[in-house]
Amino acid sequence: MRIALVHYHLRRGGVTSVLLNQARALVKAGAEPLIITGESPPADSGFPLALVPELAYNRPGLAFQTAETANGAARLAEGILRAAETRWGRAADIVHVHNPLIQKNSLLIPALKLLGGRGVRLFLQNHDLAEDFRPDVYGGGEYPENCHYGVINSRDYEYLQKAGLEARGLHLIPNEVSCLRASPGLERTRYLYPVRAIRRKNIGEALLLSLFIPKGRTVALTLPPSEKDAAPYRRWLALAAELGLPVEFELGLRYSLPDLLGGSESALSTSVKEGFGFSFLEPWTAGRPLFGRRIEYVCADFERAGVRFDGLYSSLEVPLEYLCGAGADPGRALAFKMGNALRRIYQSFGLEAPEEAERVLAGDLADRETVDFGRLDEEFQEAVIRVCRADACARRRIAGLNPLLETLGDRKEDTGLIEANRRVIAEQYGGERIAGLLLNIYQSLMERPVVQRISKPALLALYLDPLRLYLAGISDG
Repeated sequence: MRIALVHYHLRRGGVTSVLLNQARALVKAGAEPLIITGESPPADSGFPLALVPELAYNRPGLAFQTAETANGAARLAEGILRAAETRWGRAADIVHVHNPLIQKNSLLIPALKLLGGRGVRLFLQNHDLAEDFRPDVYGGGEYPENCHYGVINSRDYEYLQKAGLEARGLHLIPNEVSCLRASPGLERTRYLYPVRAIRRKNIGEALLLSLFIPKGRTVALTLPPSEKDAAPYRRWLALAAELGLPVEFELGLRYSLPDLLGGSESALSTSVKEGFGFSFLEPWTAGRPLFGRRIEYVCADFERAGVRFDGLYSSLEVPLEYLCGAGADPGRALAFKMGNALRRIYQSFGLEAPEEAERVLAGDLADRETVDFGRLDEEFQEAVIRVCRADACARRRIAGLNPLLETLGDRKEDTGLIEANRRVIAEQYGGERIAGLLLNIYQSLMERPVVQRISKPALLALYLDPLRLYLAGISDG
């Protein structure tokens, strides 16, 4: 079986790791992968590779006119076909495209439609969907029809089914989880958040947690964000320095991940949005427990597979009065800010916010005395952190609202749970099982053509749930 694995780039990151794991599994299974990408990779992937420059991300500020888009899409489609023919002397059996519905390249969806019209078997695997509060990567026009789609969590599977896809043409394919290693013999003094510090990772909450860890411990973040999220990141750097918070930044630039894991008491996650959720599984493979924020639609999949979590909270409640200074009405200020954000998000999608969505949001915020810290933006989060840093009574009050915080310093390592989770993760998300699922999907593509299309309005209505509005988790610029 000849499989073309297509992605915009091979830069370091989650999607690249998934693609390379798939290529490795295909070779092991006797298939022939070809990686097709839009820019030269930073290192040799070890697999056959073809460059198609039209596949790279749009240049900043680049806007295609209709004729230019049509011509560029035709060149991209031809480039993908030519890459396969150059490698094998014939077309690929399947063209497997990663994250095609995130519009990082305005030529890709039109090119895929051209390929589908020429009978190319397409498998479109989605790690993220623009409808999930990401209007910055939402494009016009319909998504490709009559091809197979893949997703990496059950929520996306359910939503795409409700938006028009059939079970025989929609596939749930979890990511392979590679085992991590913790260097032995190191003093364990850190709560490690192994993350690139982009906004949706909710960095402010990690800073807040640093006020509740035992003395002599630190919260440690590994990598800085990309330039897009540099401004909020610099805000957290400045605040941590000003308040003397026990937080370390960018340790991944100075130490290896095995050493960082070896020196950690626990892994930490405060993210408000994930596609697959590697951060909920990988620490257990290195013999480290996990503490932090639960993402329901992610963790539910893992729990059905047999993974157990005992150190996660669904919300981190803080008193509304901590959001702003004396004389202000914090409830009204929060409702105003979240209402504006909801309307702005809808406008960015080219829609008007439905009255029902605004009513649901207003009802959820009405008559509250506390709010989930993860729903706040950086301004409100900073206000809460300042109050907690200055006032031990405020810290005790928040700990009382969130029982897991009261036990954070007393938690004993449960070696039985760590080993049980490590074993389940190896069985359910190891390379052999995921490769088997992938090959079964490819076989279904070979055998079962589908006639189906996605309703984009239906998909937007499903994802834009006002109760899932986290101000640090939206991308609208």
